[in-house]
Amino acid sequence: FRPSVPSSSASSFFATRTAASTTTRFAPFFTMTMIDKPYGAWESPITSKAITAGSVRLGGVHHCPTTKNVYWLEGRPQEGGRNVLCRYAPDDDSKNKSERDGVDVTPEESNVRTRVHEYGGGAVVFGKGKGEDGMFYSEFASQQLCRLSGEPITPVEEGEGTQRFRYADGVTSEDGAVIYCIREDHAKPNPKDVVNEVVSIDVKDGSMTVLATGNDFYAHPRVSPDGKKVTYVTWNHPNMPWDATELRVTTIDDAASNKSADHELIAGEDGDTSIIQPSWHPDTGELYYISDQSGYYNVYRAGFAPSILPMEYDFGGSAPGWALGQQGFSFLPDGRLAAQYSKDGRSILLVSDVSQKDSPAVGIEEFDGKDGLPMMFGGLSPGADGDLYFLGGSPSTPSSIYKWNLETKCAATILACSSTLSFSEELISVPKQVEFPTTLGTAFGYYYAPKNGGYTCTTDKAPPLLVKAHGGPTACTGTSFNAGIQYWTSRGFAVLDVDYGGSTGYGRDYRRRLRKSWGIVDIDDVCNGAKYLVKEGLADGERLCIDGGSAGGYTTLGALAFKDVFKAGTSLYGVADLTALAGDTHKFESRYLDGLVGAYPEEEKLYKERSPIESVDTLSCPILLLQGVEDEVVPPNQAEMMHEALLKKGIPTCLKMYEGEQHGFRQAENIEDALDSELAFYGKVFGIETIPGVIELKVDNM
Repeated sequence: FRPSVPSSSASSFFATRTAASTTTRFAPFFTMTMIDKPYGAWESPITSKAITAGSVRLGGVHHCPTTKNVYWLEGRPQEGGRNVLCRYAPDDDSKNKSERDGVDVTPEESNVRTRVHEYGGGAVVFGKGKGEDGMFYSEFASQQLCRLSGEPITPVEEGEGTQRFRYADGVTSEDGAVIYCIREDHAKPNPKDVVNEVVSIDVKDGSMTVLATGNDFYAHPRVSPDGKKVTYVTWNHPNMPWDATELRVTTIDDAASNKSADHELIAGEDGDTSIIQPSWHPDTGELYYISDQSGYYNVYRAGFAPSILPMEYDFGGSAPGWALGQQGFSFLPDGRLAAQYSKDGRSILLVSDVSQKDSPAVGIEEFDGKDGLPMMFGGLSPGADGDLYFLGGSPSTPSSIYKWNLETKCAATILACSSTLSFSEELISVPKQVEFPTTLGTAFGYYYAPKNGGYTCTTDKAPPLLVKAHGGPTACTGTSFNAGIQYWTSRGFAVLDVDYGGSTGYGRDYRRRLRKSWGIVDIDDVCNGAKYLVKEGLADGERLCIDGGSAGGYTTLGALAFKDVFKAGTSLYGVADLTALAGDTHKFESRYLDGLVGAYPEEEKLYKERSPIESVDTLSCPILLLQGVEDEVVPPNQAEMMHEALLKKGIPTCLKMYEGEQHGFRQAENIEDALDSELAFYGKVFGIETIPGVIELKVDNM
């Protein structure tokens, strides 16, 4: 249960609350003399309007070898959160060029976004050999596949109250005549009746052929270089893609069966291994993929049993499986493999020779910040002459599109930045990774100390602490610039961003800590992280608050209901009633709770025991609820039921419902209001007086 926004290599405020990363370095607003004022009451130029005004969401970086241009997806909060495909065009003299040196290549008012799995991803098909004439995108309103001109190539077919077909994660044949992609059929909208398949689409007439069917889910269809085979990842309920999947291959032949059970099984035969992100080597035609069979997401070659790059680190990105179109490794023009993994909050680029068929990779080289790369990066797209393009950032640098050369190893060049604003380094709190003891051993997080060059505090022994619980829950946080965190630290709050047990990036055992234990392990970890910082003198134990979106909202509500650690909390589109969610969510996550809690309805008792709404009697602290009206992942009735229960018990509470928002806020005015409401809420709860610029907020029962 994660915000339905495209993933990126760098976490950001908009990755928890909406979708765009932001901002740093403004002209210093403070004087030479620091003002002594209580924590939480400091004035900051990092306002909610500053966060949204000059910021966009960047993702989907792609270098096209035919046009020799770089493309990316851009999400714009100021335009209702719509997504636009852009081309890097620094030499374009027209008025159409943005401050990021990009020009739109999709039509005005279009919205490049697919709703497959509701979380989408893979909304653009970058064709082969035909440049922009061979590129296609999924239009959000109709869910049709369209040419860049806006001309649809697939028909509109109505289901029961919805558009019938959705498309994602596509590639084309070598001649660009056929698209191979995932099709999601909503002829009957009930989650159990939605059908996912791999299909081929003739770009001339839109006719479709089903290539793989019979299983619940499909991802990553990829065509072999000779055009004769398609590989894909598939799995069935109750598994999620990080639990157990299969990698299969079928031939592109009219006589071939389209039943997945009849297709060649390459990996995943044990039913307990996660296989993700397959890719064919463009020169040798060998099939590569990522598997967690060793305990970590490592890279494998089909037909070679051990990993070709055995490491005790995860490849595949920060939260693999949530969005379609993800790819944690790629092949360079000279045939070498390039992959990225994270270590201690930093990204490492690994380049290796994989030309020796019956051996692991050789000639392994690693590159990081010492070689001119940013602190965090991912989504590699190779160019010519050793150039690599990717999305990256750092604690003080907003998410940006970079170009870096493997031969020269000079400092990476920013081509496009997600923010036009800039803030002084005196305002930026740099995170420190912390490890703390918890129920199952050790858990992890990033601590951000209060920082604002214009202020100090001598009256409080320690600052208030905001603990953040990320969504997923099978996901993670990161260290790239996050304006939503700097909003708090520049006002005098400390922040702990927790990678509780169940998070990705720490290996399979850590990721599986939540099996049958959601609502136990995650809650223990956020509470123990807060108590650890209090013990270290880094937080005020009487002013601890917590927030989280989606699954993080559930952890927030659970921590407030089942533990006596936090004094207030904010749930953003969070889960309050597990039993209601089990019967009222979309197909992709409709059986997610089987693994996190237990089979439903057989283990309904567990669901009730772990539902915050069932434990209102143990709640005693104020709760702010923020919810999108059109949310189909965590329906609005979850927030409404929780709000009603809190009102009846007399607990201070406030519910805000945002029109036009789904699972994760995209519209600038709602992003701003959500953040400002949370500040006003904690100000009231903690009695922080004279908060500069605080908005009026009506809190019931207060």
